[in-house]
Amino acid sequence: MNILVLNCGSSSIKYKLYNMEDESVLAQGGAERIGLDEAFVKVTLSDGSKKKIMHDMPDHKEGVKFVFELLLDKEIGAIKSLDEIDAVGHRVVQGGDLFEKSCLVTKDVEDGIERLIDLAPVHNLGHLRGIRAVDALMPNTPQVTVFDNAFHSTMPQYAYMYAVPYEFYEKYHVRRYGFHGTSHRYVSQRVCDMLGVDIKDQKIITCHIGNGASVAAIKGGKVIDTSMGLTPLEGLMMGSRSGDIDASVVTYLMDKTGKKPQEMADFLNKESGVLGITGISSDMREIESAYEKGDERATLALQMYNYRIKKYIGAYAAAMGGVDIIVWTAGVGENQTSTRMEACSGLEFLGVKMDAERNNVRGKETIISAEDSKVKVVLIPTDEEIVIARDTQEIVKNLKK
Repeated sequence: MNILVLNCGSSSIKYKLYNMEDESVLAQGGAERIGLDEAFVKVTLSDGSKKKIMHDMPDHKEGVKFVFELLLDKEIGAIKSLDEIDAVGHRVVQGGDLFEKSCLVTKDVEDGIERLIDLAPVHNLGHLRGIRAVDALMPNTPQVTVFDNAFHSTMPQYAYMYAVPYEFYEKYHVRRYGFHGTSHRYVSQRVCDMLGVDIKDQKIITCHIGNGASVAAIKGGKVIDTSMGLTPLEGLMMGSRSGDIDASVVTYLMDKTGKKPQEMADFLNKESGVLGITGISSDMREIESAYEKGDERATLALQMYNYRIKKYIGAYAAAMGGVDIIVWTAGVGENQTSTRMEACSGLEFLGVKMDAERNNVRGKETIISAEDSKVKVVLIPTDEEIVIARDTQEIVKNLKK
Protein backbone atom coordinates (compact mmCIF):
# COMPACT_ATOMS: atom_id res chain seq x y z
CA MET A 1 0.00 0.00 0.00
CA ASN A 2 1.28 3.48 -0.94
CA ILE A 3 0.29 6.32 1.39
CA LEU A 4 0.77 10.01 0.58
CA VAL A 5 1.14 12.19 3.67
CA LEU A 6 0.29 15.88 3.29
CA ASN A 7 0.88 18.73 5.74
CA CYS A 8 -0.81 21.78 4.25
CA GLY A 9 -0.14 25.16 5.83
CA SER A 10 -1.51 28.56 4.91
CA SER A 11 0.96 28.93 2.02
CA SER A 12 2.80 25.61 1.97
CA ILE A 13 2.41 21.88 1.33
CA LYS A 14 4.87 19.33 2.69
CA TYR A 15 4.55 15.82 1.29
CA LYS A 16 5.94 12.31 1.70
CA LEU A 17 4.97 9.22 -0.25
CA TYR A 18 5.47 5.92 1.61
CA ASN A 19 5.54 2.32 0.51
CA MET A 20 3.96 0.83 3.63
CA GLU A 21 5.27 -2.69 3.00
CA ASP A 22 8.64 -1.58 4.40
CA GLU A 23 7.75 2.03 5.33
CA SER A 24 10.28 3.30 2.82
CA VAL A 25 9.98 6.88 1.53
CA LEU A 26 9.41 6.88 -2.22
CA ALA A 27 9.31 10.67 -2.65
CA GLN A 28 9.26 13.81 -0.54
CA GLY A 29 9.36 17.56 -0.85
CA GLY A 30 7.59 20.78 -0.06
CA ALA A 31 5.77 23.56 -1.90
CA GLU A 32 6.29 27.10 -0.61
CA ARG A 33 4.75 30.53 -1.21
CA ILE A 34 1.39 29.21 -2.44
CA GLY A 35 -0.76 32.18 -3.44
CA LEU A 36 2.32 34.43 -3.57
CA ASP A 37 4.86 35.48 -6.16
CA GLU A 38 7.87 33.24 -6.82
CA ALA A 39 6.22 30.05 -5.57
CA PHE A 40 8.34 26.91 -5.77
CA VAL A 41 8.63 23.26 -4.81
CA LYS A 42 11.80 21.84 -3.26
CA VAL A 43 12.08 18.13 -4.05
CA THR A 44 14.40 15.70 -2.25
CA LEU A 45 16.07 13.52 -4.85
CA SER A 46 17.07 9.87 -4.45
CA ASP A 47 20.68 10.79 -3.65
CA GLY A 48 19.57 13.11 -0.84
CA SER A 49 20.19 16.33 -2.74
CA LYS A 50 17.41 18.88 -3.24
CA LYS A 51 16.07 20.41 -6.44
CA LYS A 52 14.17 23.71 -6.44
CA ILE A 53 11.48 24.02 -9.10
CA MET A 54 9.72 27.35 -9.67
CA HIS A 55 6.01 27.02 -10.46
CA ASP A 56 3.06 29.38 -10.19
CA MET A 57 0.64 28.07 -7.53
CA PRO A 58 -2.22 30.54 -6.97
CA ASP A 59 -4.05 28.21 -4.57
CA HIS A 60 -3.77 24.85 -2.76
CA LYS A 61 -5.56 23.00 -5.55
CA GLU A 62 -2.86 24.04 -8.00
CA GLY A 63 -0.21 23.24 -5.38
CA VAL A 64 -1.51 19.71 -4.83
CA LYS A 65 -1.93 19.25 -8.58
CA PHE A 66 1.73 20.19 -9.15
CA VAL A 67 2.84 17.83 -6.37
CA PHE A 68 0.98 15.06 -8.21
CA GLU A 69 2.71 16.03 -11.46
CA LEU A 70 6.10 15.79 -9.75
CA LEU A 71 5.24 12.36 -8.32
CA LEU A 72 4.46 11.25 -11.88
CA ASP A 73 7.51 12.90 -13.46
CA LYS A 74 9.64 10.43 -15.46
CA GLU A 75 12.95 11.76 -14.09
CA ILE A 76 12.26 12.65 -10.46
CA GLY A 77 8.91 10.99 -9.82
CA ALA A 78 8.12 7.75 -8.00
CA ILE A 79 4.91 6.43 -9.57
CA LYS A 80 3.45 5.96 -13.05
CA SER A 81 -0.19 6.61 -12.17
CA LEU A 82 -2.10 8.35 -9.38
CA ASP A 83 -3.94 5.05 -8.98
CA GLU A 84 -0.79 3.83 -7.23
CA ILE A 85 -1.65 6.16 -4.31
CA ASP A 86 -3.99 4.08 -2.15
CA ALA A 87 -4.81 6.79 0.40
CA VAL A 88 -3.86 10.28 1.56
CA GLY A 89 -3.19 11.16 5.20
CA HIS A 90 -3.39 14.75 6.43
CA ARG A 91 -1.94 16.43 9.47
CA VAL A 92 -4.58 18.68 11.08
CA VAL A 93 -3.46 20.94 13.92
CA GLN A 94 -6.74 21.55 15.72
CA GLY A 95 -9.38 18.90 16.24
CA GLY A 96 -10.81 20.67 19.28
CA ASP A 97 -13.06 18.45 21.35
CA LEU A 98 -14.80 17.19 18.19
CA PHE A 99 -12.06 14.76 17.15
CA GLU A 100 -10.18 12.68 19.71
CA LYS A 101 -8.65 10.21 17.27
CA SER A 102 -7.66 9.90 13.62
CA CYS A 103 -10.59 9.39 11.27
CA LEU A 104 -11.69 8.92 7.67
CA VAL A 105 -12.51 12.18 5.89
CA THR A 106 -16.22 12.66 5.28
CA LYS A 107 -18.37 15.72 4.65
CA ASP A 108 -19.09 15.87 8.39
CA VAL A 109 -15.37 15.76 9.21
CA GLU A 110 -14.64 18.58 6.76
CA ASP A 111 -17.46 20.62 8.28
CA GLY A 112 -16.04 19.97 11.74
CA ILE A 113 -12.57 21.14 10.75
CA GLU A 114 -14.16 24.24 9.26
CA ARG A 115 -16.06 24.96 12.48
CA LEU A 116 -12.75 24.84 14.36
CA ILE A 117 -11.02 27.40 12.14
CA ASP A 118 -11.53 30.09 14.81
CA LEU A 119 -9.31 28.09 17.18
CA ALA A 120 -6.50 27.74 14.61
CA PRO A 121 -7.29 30.13 11.76
CA VAL A 122 -4.02 29.83 9.84
CA HIS A 123 -3.47 26.10 10.28
CA ASN A 124 -6.95 24.58 9.95
CA LEU A 125 -7.85 26.65 6.91
CA GLY A 126 -4.71 25.43 5.13
CA HIS A 127 -5.44 21.81 6.08
CA LEU A 128 -9.01 22.10 4.83
CA ARG A 129 -7.87 23.56 1.52
CA GLY A 130 -5.50 20.63 1.08
CA ILE A 131 -8.21 18.08 1.83
CA ARG A 132 -10.61 19.72 -0.63
CA ALA A 133 -7.89 19.91 -3.30
CA VAL A 134 -7.44 16.13 -3.07
CA ASP A 135 -11.25 15.77 -3.09
CA ALA A 136 -11.32 17.58 -6.43
CA LEU A 137 -8.31 15.88 -8.03
CA MET A 138 -8.68 12.32 -6.66
CA PRO A 139 -12.35 12.01 -5.64
CA ASN A 140 -12.25 8.23 -5.21
CA THR A 141 -9.14 8.10 -3.03
CA PRO A 142 -9.80 7.72 0.72
CA GLN A 143 -8.38 10.44 2.95
CA VAL A 144 -7.59 10.32 6.67
CA THR A 145 -7.08 13.16 9.14
CA VAL A 146 -4.62 12.84 12.03
CA PHE A 147 -5.11 15.57 14.63
CA ASP A 148 -2.25 17.25 16.48
CA ASN A 149 -4.16 17.45 19.74
CA ALA A 150 -5.75 13.97 19.66
CA PHE A 151 -2.98 12.30 21.71
CA HIS A 152 -3.62 14.83 24.45
CA SER A 153 -7.33 14.01 24.68
CA THR A 154 -6.64 11.75 27.67
CA MET A 155 -5.88 14.76 29.88
CA PRO A 156 -8.21 14.90 32.88
CA GLN A 157 -10.64 17.79 33.00
CA TYR A 158 -8.88 19.39 35.97
CA ALA A 159 -5.74 19.62 33.83
CA TYR A 160 -7.29 21.03 30.66
CA MET A 161 -9.78 23.52 32.13
CA TYR A 162 -8.98 27.21 32.54
CA ALA A 163 -10.13 28.98 35.70
CA VAL A 164 -12.59 31.25 33.86
CA PRO A 165 -16.40 31.07 34.03
CA TYR A 166 -17.49 27.58 33.00
CA GLU A 167 -19.93 28.99 30.43
CA PHE A 168 -16.97 29.99 28.22
CA TYR A 169 -16.04 26.32 27.97
CA GLU A 170 -19.63 25.38 27.15
CA LYS A 171 -20.22 28.17 24.62
CA TYR A 172 -16.81 28.71 23.03
CA HIS A 173 -14.85 25.50 23.81
CA VAL A 174 -12.26 27.48 25.79
CA ARG A 175 -9.92 24.89 27.30
CA ARG A 176 -6.39 23.54 26.90
CA TYR A 177 -5.93 21.20 23.94
CA GLY A 178 -2.18 20.85 23.47
CA PHE A 179 -0.30 20.31 20.20
CA HIS A 180 2.62 18.33 18.71
CA GLY A 181 0.63 15.29 19.83
CA THR A 182 1.71 13.15 16.89
CA SER A 183 5.36 13.77 17.78
CA HIS A 184 4.85 13.13 21.50
CA ARG A 185 2.99 9.94 20.63
CA TYR A 186 5.74 8.70 18.33
CA VAL A 187 8.74 9.37 20.57
CA SER A 188 7.08 8.08 23.75
CA GLN A 189 6.39 4.71 22.13
CA ARG A 190 9.68 4.62 20.23
CA VAL A 191 11.77 5.20 23.37
CA CYS A 192 10.02 2.30 25.10
CA ASP A 193 10.68 0.05 22.11
CA MET A 194 14.32 1.13 22.16
CA LEU A 195 14.74 0.50 25.90
CA GLY A 196 12.73 -2.73 25.86
CA VAL A 197 10.14 -1.57 28.38
CA ASP A 198 6.33 -1.50 28.39
CA ILE A 199 4.94 2.02 28.00
CA LYS A 200 2.09 1.09 30.37
CA ASP A 201 4.62 0.84 33.21
CA GLN A 202 6.48 4.09 32.48
CA LYS A 203 6.31 7.72 33.54
CA ILE A 204 7.67 9.67 30.58
CA ILE A 205 8.33 13.37 29.97
CA THR A 206 8.66 14.17 26.27
CA CYS A 207 10.31 17.43 25.25
CA HIS A 208 9.45 18.46 21.67
CA ILE A 209 11.76 21.44 21.37
CA GLY A 210 11.81 23.21 18.03
CA ASN A 211 10.85 26.68 16.84
CA GLY A 212 7.54 25.71 18.39
CA ALA A 213 8.05 23.78 21.60
CA SER A 214 6.02 21.74 24.07
CA VAL A 215 6.45 19.26 26.90
CA ALA A 216 4.09 16.40 27.75
CA ALA A 217 3.65 14.21 30.82
CA ILE A 218 2.79 10.66 29.76
CA LYS A 219 1.85 8.14 32.43
CA GLY A 220 1.08 4.57 31.43
CA GLY A 221 0.98 5.58 27.77
CA LYS A 222 -1.59 8.35 28.31
CA VAL A 223 -1.05 12.10 28.42
CA ILE A 224 -1.99 13.62 31.76
CA ASP A 225 -0.75 17.14 30.98
CA THR A 226 0.98 19.16 28.27
CA SER A 227 2.36 22.68 28.08
CA MET A 228 0.49 24.18 25.11
CA GLY A 229 -3.08 25.33 25.58
CA LEU A 230 -6.05 26.60 23.58
CA THR A 231 -3.47 27.56 20.96
CA PRO A 232 0.25 26.79 20.54
CA LEU A 233 1.10 30.09 22.26
CA GLU A 234 0.94 28.80 25.84
CA GLY A 235 3.78 27.05 27.64
CA LEU A 236 7.48 27.22 26.91
CA MET A 237 9.37 30.22 25.58
CA MET A 238 9.75 29.55 21.84
CA GLY A 239 11.43 30.96 18.77
CA SER A 240 8.98 33.82 18.30
CA ARG A 241 6.20 32.93 20.79
CA SER A 242 6.12 34.33 24.31
CA GLY A 243 4.89 31.18 26.01
CA ASP A 244 3.38 31.59 29.49
CA ILE A 245 2.57 35.21 30.30
CA ASP A 246 0.40 37.08 32.80
CA ALA A 247 -2.83 37.91 30.95
CA SER A 248 -2.67 41.40 32.44
CA VAL A 249 0.53 42.02 30.47
CA VAL A 250 -1.53 41.56 27.31
CA THR A 251 -4.19 44.11 28.23
CA TYR A 252 -1.56 46.48 29.68
CA LEU A 253 0.46 46.45 26.45
CA MET A 254 -2.67 46.83 24.33
CA ASP A 255 -3.50 49.95 26.31
CA LYS A 256 0.03 51.33 26.04
CA THR A 257 0.62 50.52 22.35
CA GLY A 258 -2.90 50.80 20.97
CA LYS A 259 -2.69 47.33 19.46
CA LYS A 260 -5.93 45.65 18.48
CA PRO A 261 -6.61 42.00 19.50
CA GLN A 262 -5.28 40.43 16.29
CA GLU A 263 -2.27 42.73 16.29
CA MET A 264 -1.50 41.70 19.86
CA ALA A 265 -1.89 38.03 18.99
CA ASP A 266 0.54 38.47 16.10
CA PHE A 267 2.96 40.30 18.40
CA LEU A 268 2.95 37.47 20.96
CA ASN A 269 3.18 34.74 18.31
CA LYS A 270 5.57 36.26 15.79
CA GLU A 271 7.64 38.96 17.52
CA SER A 272 8.20 37.61 21.02
CA GLY A 273 10.05 34.63 22.54
CA VAL A 274 13.75 34.28 21.70
CA LEU A 275 13.38 36.76 18.83
CA GLY A 276 11.83 39.38 21.09
CA ILE A 277 14.46 39.07 23.83
CA THR A 278 17.52 39.01 21.55
CA GLY A 279 16.38 41.19 18.67
CA ILE A 280 18.53 38.87 16.53
CA SER A 281 16.57 35.86 15.35
CA SER A 282 14.14 33.09 16.28
CA ASP A 283 16.73 30.52 15.13
CA MET A 284 18.52 29.01 18.11
CA ARG A 285 21.64 28.35 16.03
CA GLU A 286 22.07 32.09 15.53
CA ILE A 287 21.40 32.72 19.21
CA GLU A 288 24.06 30.21 20.26
CA SER A 289 26.52 31.89 17.90
CA ALA A 290 25.75 35.30 19.42
CA TYR A 291 26.06 33.83 22.92
CA GLU A 292 29.51 32.46 22.11
CA LYS A 293 30.53 35.99 21.07
CA GLY A 294 29.39 37.32 24.46
CA ASP A 295 26.08 38.92 23.46
CA GLU A 296 24.27 39.71 26.74
CA ARG A 297 20.73 39.41 25.46
CA ALA A 298 21.51 36.13 23.71
CA THR A 299 22.87 34.89 27.05
CA LEU A 300 19.69 36.03 28.81
CA ALA A 301 17.47 34.39 26.18
CA LEU A 302 19.24 31.05 26.54
CA GLN A 303 18.98 31.23 30.33
CA MET A 304 15.25 31.93 30.12
CA TYR A 305 14.72 29.26 27.48
CA ASN A 306 16.50 26.47 29.34
CA TYR A 307 15.08 27.46 32.74
CA ARG A 308 11.50 27.21 31.53
CA ILE A 309 12.05 23.73 30.12
CA LYS A 310 13.56 22.66 33.44
CA LYS A 311 10.54 24.05 35.33
CA TYR A 312 8.13 22.04 33.19
CA ILE A 313 10.16 18.85 33.63
CA GLY A 314 10.06 19.35 37.40
CA ALA A 315 6.36 20.15 37.40
CA TYR A 316 5.47 17.10 35.34
CA ALA A 317 7.61 14.83 37.49
CA ALA A 318 5.56 16.12 40.43
CA ALA A 319 2.29 15.60 38.56
CA MET A 320 3.15 11.96 37.81
CA GLY A 321 4.78 11.18 41.16
CA GLY A 322 8.18 10.68 39.55
CA VAL A 323 9.73 10.13 36.14
CA ASP A 324 11.39 7.13 34.50
CA ILE A 325 12.32 8.55 31.09
CA ILE A 326 12.94 12.03 29.67
CA VAL A 327 12.90 12.27 25.86
CA TRP A 328 14.36 15.06 23.73
CA THR A 329 13.18 15.54 20.15
CA ALA A 330 12.55 18.07 17.32
CA GLY A 331 15.01 20.54 15.81
CA VAL A 332 16.48 22.09 18.96
CA GLY A 333 15.93 19.06 21.16
CA GLU A 334 17.76 16.79 18.72
CA ASN A 335 20.63 19.14 17.92
CA GLN A 336 21.31 21.69 20.66
CA THR A 337 23.50 19.90 23.19
CA SER A 338 23.75 22.86 25.57
CA THR A 339 19.98 23.17 25.99
CA ARG A 340 19.64 19.49 26.89
CA MET A 341 22.48 19.72 29.39
CA GLU A 342 21.35 22.98 31.02
CA ALA A 343 17.69 21.97 31.28
CA CYS A 344 18.61 18.64 32.91
CA SER A 345 21.27 20.00 35.26
CA GLY A 346 20.09 20.41 38.83
CA LEU A 347 17.59 17.57 38.47
CA GLU A 348 19.79 15.09 40.31
CA PHE A 349 17.23 15.01 43.14
CA LEU A 350 14.83 13.40 40.64
CA GLY A 351 17.39 10.76 39.71
CA VAL A 352 18.69 12.52 36.57
CA LYS A 353 22.43 12.31 35.96
CA MET A 354 23.74 13.55 32.63
CA ASP A 355 26.87 12.44 30.78
CA ALA A 356 28.53 15.29 28.84
CA GLU A 357 30.27 12.96 26.42
CA ARG A 358 27.12 10.96 25.65
CA ASN A 359 25.18 14.19 25.27
CA ASN A 360 27.62 15.47 22.64
CA VAL A 361 25.55 14.07 19.78
CA ARG A 362 23.06 15.44 17.26
CA GLY A 363 20.09 13.85 15.55
CA LYS A 364 20.91 10.31 16.62
CA GLU A 365 18.74 7.89 18.59
CA THR A 366 20.75 7.31 21.76
CA ILE A 367 20.84 7.46 25.56
CA ILE A 368 22.48 10.69 26.73
CA SER A 369 22.27 10.22 30.50
CA ALA A 370 25.01 8.62 32.61
CA GLU A 371 25.18 4.84 32.97
CA ASP A 372 24.14 5.07 36.63
CA SER A 373 21.34 7.62 36.10
CA LYS A 374 18.08 6.38 37.66
CA VAL A 375 16.16 8.32 35.01
CA LYS A 376 16.96 7.51 31.39
CA VAL A 377 17.46 10.67 29.31
CA VAL A 378 17.17 9.78 25.62
CA LEU A 379 17.42 11.55 22.27
CA ILE A 380 14.80 10.26 19.80
CA PRO A 381 14.48 11.93 16.37
CA THR A 382 10.80 12.48 15.76
CA ASP A 383 8.85 11.13 12.79
CA GLU A 384 5.35 12.56 12.72
CA GLU A 385 4.80 11.59 9.08
CA ILE A 386 5.17 7.87 9.68
CA VAL A 387 2.56 8.06 12.45
CA ILE A 388 0.16 9.72 10.01
CA ALA A 389 0.95 7.08 7.37
CA ARG A 390 0.40 4.23 9.84
CA ASP A 391 -2.92 5.63 11.06
CA THR A 392 -4.03 6.14 7.47
CA GLN A 393 -3.10 2.57 6.54
CA GLU A 394 -4.95 1.11 9.52
CA ILE A 395 -8.13 3.09 8.89
CA VAL A 396 -8.17 2.30 5.17
CA LYS A 397 -7.55 -1.42 5.82
CA ASN A 398 -10.49 -1.49 8.24
CA LEU A 399 -12.59 0.30 5.64
CA LYS A 400 -11.98 -2.51 3.16
CA LYS A 401 -12.96 -5.28 5.59
